[in-house]
Amino acid sequence: MPDQSAPLSDAERAELEQLRAEKAAREERERARQERAELEQLRAEKSRSRQSGTNAQREGERDARIREARERGRKIMEPGDDLSMPLGQKIVLIVMAVVVVAILATILLAPK
Repeated sequence: MPDQSAPLSDAERAELEQLRAEKAAREERERARQERAELEQLRAEKSRSRQSGTNAQREGERDARIREARERGRKIMEPGDDLSMPLGQKIVLIVMAVVVVAILATILLAPK
């Protein structure tokens, strides 16, 4: 085993410089790999946030359509402030009357 306190020979010094260079290259490759991984992670997060923003917008539009449909249904089926018959109920009664008239006409006009 060489003496630890003796200065390095030229060969040892060259070997040390070579090992340091290899270590620096390894560290640089590792740093580049980590940066690429971070870049991919940030791109994925950005993509997810864009998609979630788009999904939130779609969901908001869907909720607005549902509210509008419910409001139309409420206007058609609920009585007014003066408790008048709602439009939907009038339509149902007219359709039922037409069906009853059609059935009676079929029964009365059927050949015997």
